[in-house]
Amino acid sequence: MANYIKLEIVTPEKAVVSEDVQIVMAPGICGEFGVLPGHTTFLTTLNIGVLKYIDKNGVERKVFINGGFAEALPDKVTILAESSERRRDIDVNRAKRALERAERRLSGSSTAASGHDKHDLDLIRARAAMARAMHRLRVVESINH
Repeated sequence: MANYIKLEIVTPEKAVVSEDVQIVMAPGICGEFGVLPGHTTFLTTLNIGVLKYIDKNGVERKVFINGGFAEALPDKVTILAESSERRRDIDVNRAKRALERAERRLSGSSTAASGHDKHDLDLIRARAAMARAMHRLRVVESINH
């Protein structure tokens, strides 16, 4: 078991991943980080992005992560995510539609309206929706940004 680390990815709704893996690479708030068995203990916040791991058979797996927290221990990585989806669970057409909606909202925004709280909040939401859609599509390798 010393060659593997336990990866647990959970959301408020469900457990997404629970398996022994060789390495975990996650989108930390300060950049991507990797964890191998025996890693030093740490806790960090996560960005929206793609979590990658190498399973016991040497196959790279990808999981969409919508922010949250990661705890690394010498023998376990726990990801507490706002939401998360395995590649097989991502609806590509839905993600493409969400990306198109976000792009329309952002292209239709006017800098003249800047400074209005509602407008600023709409822009923040559109950018977040765009990021989520892009990362979901990256997991299924439909687009390369």
